[in-house]
Amino acid sequence: MLRIMSASVKPLPNFENPPVVEVALSVQFKPLVGLKVAHLGRLWSTYRDDGFTQTEDHRNLDSLQEAFDHRHYVHDMGIRFRSLDTPPVPRVWFLNEPGTELIQVQQDRVIHNWRKTDDGVDYVRYPNVRQRFVDSFAKFGAFAHAENLGDVEPNQCEITYTNHLVSGEGWSSQGDMDQVFSFWSQPPSDFLQGPENVSVTVRYLIPDEHGKPIGRLYVDIQPAFRNLDFRPMLILNLTARGAPLAGDSDGILGFFDLGREWIVRGFAEITTNKMHAIWRRIDVS
Repeated sequence: MLRIMSASVKPLPNFENPPVVEVALSVQFKPLVGLKVAHLGRLWSTYRDDGFTQTEDHRNLDSLQEAFDHRHYVHDMGIRFRSLDTPPVPRVWFLNEPGTELIQVQQDRVIHNWRKTDDGVDYVRYPNVRQRFVDSFAKFGAFAHAENLGDVEPNQCEITYTNHLVSGEGWSSQGDMDQVFSFWSQPPSDFLQGPENVSVTVRYLIPDEHGKPIGRLYVDIQPAFRNLDFRPMLILNLTARGAPLAGDSDGILGFFDLGREWIVRGFAEITTNKMHAIWRRIDVS
């Protein structure tokens, strides 16, 4: 069995009040070209019994696969010919009543999201989101088999944590990156003042025990304003993406668990002790 390079044998960092507002677990697979709009309607009957009583149609996500040669990543750039009277099958969201959970389905993707919809909703921890994905993905696989749509053949896994860092909680302006992120320092200057805001995107390779890359951790920081009160905030997305783990009895969940470790440890490393105190870190003495 393939052994994976873990960031540390220490327990994962833990916060009592983390700024997480969304967790998404996604599996991409060989397109089920036979999956049509009518099938999605029947699939809704399956998910509706689990409380997903609302639906929305959205544009399809592009196929995306990590590559480790001279390219950073590979998009599916194949030319697709469609009849003018046959519109593309949309990506469908199946949502629960409060909107805190949704299942996204398209011809080559199943995604399960947990979302924080207001300040009164507690963060649902990873094991719960993971189990909910297992349930929804198993039902999709059974549905695809029953409808003779073909085998679901996963080729890429993705886990994303979205964090909202709101001003007034350890920092004031969107240029106060040094207050929030440990890798940022403002150089002394007689001319340039602090930046108005900053956007940052960083990629890290995720290796196996032999140093061979098997995935990537993406860190993306963007300035924004909170809809509720227009307070400045920073949106921090951490995404781990790679193929299902070879040699694992369940390669999808194996990559999710590895990706979650890299996201959680990475989050703790790139943020400051000052912010850890605000988020009430409890795994350190």
